[in-house]
Amino acid sequence: MLDLHCDYVSVDVWDALGTNRQNVTKNVEKWQLDSEGTRRIFSGRNRETREVQHQEHDKSLKELHEEHGGAYAVDLTGDTFDEFLKENEMAFIDLYAPWCVWCQRLHPTWEVFAREADDDGMPVGVGKVDCVAQQHLCSKLRVMAFPTLRWYHKGAPIAPDYKLDRTVAALKGFAKRKLEMDEKFKDWESKDKDNGEKRERPIRGLAEMNRPEHPGCQVSGHLMVNRVPGNFHIEAVSKNHNLNAAMTNLTHRVNHLSFGEPMETQNRKTKRILKQVPEEHRQFNPMDGGFFRTDEFHQAFHHYIKVVSTHLSMGGGSKTNTMTAYQFLEQSQIVYYESVNVPEARFSYDLSPMSVVVQKEGRKWYDYLTSLCAIIGGTFTTLGLIDACLYKVFKSKKL
Repeated sequence: MLDLHCDYVSVDVWDALGTNRQNVTKNVEKWQLDSEGTRRIFSGRNRETREVQHQEHDKSLKELHEEHGGAYAVDLTGDTFDEFLKENEMAFIDLYAPWCVWCQRLHPTWEVFAREADDDGMPVGVGKVDCVAQQHLCSKLRVMAFPTLRWYHKGAPIAPDYKLDRTVAALKGFAKRKLEMDEKFKDWESKDKDNGEKRERPIRGLAEMNRPEHPGCQVSGHLMVNRVPGNFHIEAVSKNHNLNAAMTNLTHRVNHLSFGEPMETQNRKTKRILKQVPEEHRQFNPMDGGFFRTDEFHQAFHHYIKVVSTHLSMGGGSKTNTMTAYQFLEQSQIVYYESVNVPEARFSYDLSPMSVVVQKEGRKWYDYLTSLCAIIGGTFTTLGLIDACLYKVFKSKKL
């Protein structure tokens, strides 16, 4: 997946017998990719996504605003966003959608965090963006899920986005760690205590601790499925976010896809057999290296696969020269989704009721002896006939 973060990648399996497995993690590995498509960070194997903790509040967001005499977290728009980042070299922004249940739970916590950060003199600008009202801005910022909590330094986002617990203590701890990374502001808290009173916010700064992060993920492993029609699909899902359907891009490359035992792990016997199979009967992984690009949102490729069992018998009649493999034919097409639905890359498979038998038959040694005798006998007979004809033609006639 070239434009989907590993945190949001889910592999699901469904078949005609009723199997419905969500977010399969067993025998599935995820690797985060860099901008060149090279594996960079191992993102987990056989690991469930941790659910973040939310803080409960007795008062609603409206009641907090009334109690504090207004909002501490600044509402930002496309016109004020860049100006806010210029005024606050260090900023923490909540990119949310009003319909998102996780965002609704976060609102009171975010407001309390903004107030306490201001009371502590923390040199952090705390803001929020409504991505429904400011859709163009959030598309420009490539917001893939709600809520997205993003740290900015001198107008540039610091990757990765915040993914820890959504409590006031956790948010303040994260902000303090960011400050401690900066040479200029690592002692800001002790300076506040020395002054003994709240001070005006200084010019803010943060060390360049940005770690480049590209939203690409390599998914590898194997799935155990029933021998019935079904599908496995890769989609964007999160336990802690609502996905932004308008920004879900499922462009992908298939490095390898096969059914049955992987060819690269076969023993010497299997490799010997496959070496003798004609090229036209080697359709074991025709999708390898395929690139499936979607240029617009709300669309994804669906792949339809017909699996044909192939019985290989490369002579001798013994089990050492026989094996079963699986060839398949594939067709792909783009499927369009409604704007509210999150696309998925689907691989639908069906097993053919027919099988292909590839058999190599050798000749016994006595077949060659029999053929040789037949050739000699045929040659002798033919020469005899020719001799008889010539004798009749050239025999002298009696007067």
